[in-house]
Amino acid sequence: MKRFQILAFGEVLWDLLPAGPQFGGAPANFAGQAASLGLEVAMLSAVGNDPLGQQAVQRLLDAGVQTSLIQTTKQFPTGTVGVSLDRVGKPMFEIHTGSAWDVIEWSDSAAEYLRTADVLCFGTLSQRGDVSQATLRRLLKDAEGLPLLRVLDVNLRRPFYSHSLILRSIQAANVLKLSDEELPIVAEAAGLSSGRSTESLLADLREQFSLRLVAMTQGADGATLLTSDAVIRQAGFSVTVVDTIGAGDAFTAAMLCGLLRGEEPAKIAMEACRHAAFSCTHAGALPGAASKGSCSSEQ
Repeated sequence: MKRFQILAFGEVLWDLLPAGPQFGGAPANFAGQAASLGLEVAMLSAVGNDPLGQQAVQRLLDAGVQTSLIQTTKQFPTGTVGVSLDRVGKPMFEIHTGSAWDVIEWSDSAAEYLRTADVLCFGTLSQRGDVSQATLRRLLKDAEGLPLLRVLDVNLRRPFYSHSLILRSIQAANVLKLSDEELPIVAEAAGLSSGRSTESLLADLREQFSLRLVAMTQGADGATLLTSDAVIRQAGFSVTVVDTIGAGDAFTAAMLCGLLRGEEPAKIAMEACRHAAFSCTHAGALPGAASKGSCSSEQ
């Protein structure tokens, strides 16, 4: 029985909440969620030579993620995001610059892992640093000749994106996942006219960039998935919400599990929304301890 392999690229960081630090970073959250479903996941990132870096690596290990590709640098500290609350309790974020994940260097070991991987998953935020961006571009270039999914999970955070970066990222992918809030910005970057229906914009994105699948999450309202021959509108699942951190990353992990197994789009959408909803029933984005699921090529 083959376990599907995923290489997750991008930021590992801590959200500095008023109640204390909370582990985060969309690619890291995704990696932990994917590992909990039984996928073999290696994380390519960088942390500082500091306690937060050591704790981050341990968190990923506890979630079942391979951490041998995570680099430790003395140049910058482990990434952090300042979180403050306004008078009505709404959070405001400051993604600190000069973080270790800005300097993810090229790794021959990562290139070797990529050659046997089924998925390379990357985002937009992790490309803000020149070093990390160059490393990702090289990986994506290597991936062009390989039979694997190149999954772009859009993660737009001002001011760390531009239309050119969004466009270049989509061009390198064959699977696109974004949120309903991100769709207008992505559509504008792709030169699509405004005033169109959501479904039309998603269809145009899929066709323009020859994407195998486009998935748009819609929070509690569920998600919409488009393939070459199907449009699936999946309603959300009603749960008692503890927090929504990492729900989108849980969605991506379950979506890829279904896609790798060759499941029908309707089932992929349902299970991805179900997994995202379940992730909202516990605090934090990671499942906690490693608990292997059954996402493999044989059941």
